[in-house]
Amino acid sequence: MKFVCPLIVVRDIEVSRTFYEEVLGQKVGYDLGENVSFEGGFAIHLRSHFSGLIGVDESDIALGSKNAELYFEEDDLDAFLERLKDMDSMKYVHGLVEQPWGQRAIRLYDPDMHIIEVGEPMESVVKRFLGRGFSVEETAKRTSMPEEFVRQCV
Repeated sequence: MKFVCPLIVVRDIEVSRTFYEEVLGQKVGYDLGENVSFEGGFAIHLRSHFSGLIGVDESDIALGSKNAELYFEEDDLDAFLERLKDMDSMKYVHGLVEQPWGQRAIRLYDPDMHIIEVGEPMESVVKRFLGRGFSVEETAKRTSMPEEFVRQCV
């Protein structure tokens, strides 16, 4: 058996597709009308169609349940944050935070209130700490990454 991808249900396929393409830079792999798969490894499905597939009333499908998130990484997190500043309608779970392991991240909502996390890759975090003069050992301890991973980032 092979896992293929997570799928989230959305109210308006075009609004959601635009969000994922324009805000998060995702590329469409397949557009089947009521189902859009992105090259990044996830899909969106139109709620009115999905409800019929699983045999429930459309109103029984809850959106924005805050029990999962889609996680993305952005090499240039600062440029992404600058782009977000121009998007007045963006709703945030929280602004930029630095996690205890040193990774910077932001969480926001997609148009259907699904949580989206955008963080910097751990390679970038490690390079930032090494650039501040941390040793390999100190960086590994601070980031909770193995020393071998830290050495590979040098």
